[in-house]
Amino acid sequence: MRFERSSGVLLHITSLASYGGIGDMGPAAHQFIDFLAAAKQHIWQVLPLSPTGYGNSPYASSSAFAGNPLLISLEFLSDWGWIQGERIAGLAGRSGNVDFNEAEARKLPLLLEAAGNFLDRAPHTSAMEEQWNAFVAFCTAESYWLDDYALYAVLRSHFHTGAWTTWPEPLRYRDKKALAEYRSAQARAIALEQVLQFAFDLQWRTLRVLAAQAGIRILGDVAIFVNMDSADVWVNPGLFELDEQLKPVRVAGVPPDYFSPTGQRWGNPLYRWELLAKTGYAWWAARIRRSTDLYDLIRLDHFRGFESFWAIPADEKTAVKGEWVKGPGADLFRALEDALGPLPLVAEDLGIITVAVDELRIMLGMPGMRVLQFGFNSAEAHNHLPQFFEPQTVVYTGTHDNDTTQGWWNSASISERKAVETLLGPVNDCPVWPLIRAAEGSVASLAIIPAQDLLELDSYARMNTPAVPVGNWSWRAPENCFTQELAAALAAITVVTDRDNDPLVTVGSGAVQVDGSKS
Repeated sequence: MRFERSSGVLLHITSLASYGGIGDMGPAAHQFIDFLAAAKQHIWQVLPLSPTGYGNSPYASSSAFAGNPLLISLEFLSDWGWIQGERIAGLAGRSGNVDFNEAEARKLPLLLEAAGNFLDRAPHTSAMEEQWNAFVAFCTAESYWLDDYALYAVLRSHFHTGAWTTWPEPLRYRDKKALAEYRSAQARAIALEQVLQFAFDLQWRTLRVLAAQAGIRILGDVAIFVNMDSADVWVNPGLFELDEQLKPVRVAGVPPDYFSPTGQRWGNPLYRWELLAKTGYAWWAARIRRSTDLYDLIRLDHFRGFESFWAIPADEKTAVKGEWVKGPGADLFRALEDALGPLPLVAEDLGIITVAVDELRIMLGMPGMRVLQFGFNSAEAHNHLPQFFEPQTVVYTGTHDNDTTQGWWNSASISERKAVETLLGPVNDCPVWPLIRAAEGSVASLAIIPAQDLLELDSYARMNTPAVPVGNWSWRAPENCFTQELAAALAAITVVTDRDNDPLVTVGSGAVQVDGSKS
């Protein structure tokens, strides 16, 4: 598909200055939409919204379908009458980085309390009748993933681990009798998890409606692989490369590269693509269908893996001893189009990209990505500089895996700094806005600027350092930082570079309406 010339901001939900110690879908998210509208932006890019796993990474989730309960606003639950205001008083405030352990320890019990109140009161309270009917409808419509996820979440809590391969054998192998017994014994806890997913869905849909009314599209993120410790693998072990003991045979990662001399051993189990093909890629179709319910545009993380993926023997400690294995290629995407129609997909094609990967992306009509920070390293990386862009490209100053642009500059080599100033002119050690203007002024259809760069923040605001398993994802924007002055500055650049447009005018032959549906 082709995107119209537009621009937006990358800011994950957890990075908002929300009440409760972690960004959520409450007032701060609504205020950020106001900022984007004032800045004449039409895209809000977020990272995966799924429940996080090891290291608090949104890319290591316990479900490819569920929402992260910690993103639910307790303030809005209080407004709904699910929990009294005094019960949520005394939580961490709106400033400072996320302490994920504290957020889970203090916020999750209150979320469960609110969910319990809803279960107990809603069926008998006329004021909650509409929400109760919506909850019942939600459980029916989303049962294809919700029922198993809710049970998984309860068992995860019951056994104090998401490593389902350590659960008792009947549950590990999903014995029908054992599952039925646990569903009966844990019916209340399962219902609470379903309520939390309903609350997430309701708050997210409310946010999306507000965004759509302001002319803003949500660009979401779909990780190619799923976590071993997830409901997805527990429910569908046959779709993954597991042995008879349900242990991974080979795992995902990438070979040594710019980020790591030993590569990155992600540890995700690999798909049995041949088996998935025999089902018409039904599981992937369900996953992308769910993603289109959540997002207007979808970024496919590690697109390179759909053409060929790096397969690492599971007993290897690093990613060095792996091999490239052919992925499903165009066959998968043709099946997805047959099932779902034209899809607004963006390919994350960073890293080791071959001619075959480029050919696949171009054949599928997907825009690729370019990152300005990469372009000044060497002549081999000049395709990340604006003069070499193609129109169907998404350009970033940096991504969630890069240092902030100011942080990058502070540690950049002399040659990189000279290259920047040769192209852009003197920057006086403040390269951020010159690079923002370069991105916005390029021919790339979409220009996305991380919020940290808009705020000209140093390395302390970096979101993630690849191959470093801890200490990531915790940055939060300072309270009241998205000012009218900042919106005006960004709006001025947006107008002069002709980016104040809706990115989704057409998807294939179907026009896209303000609510994201196709006509």
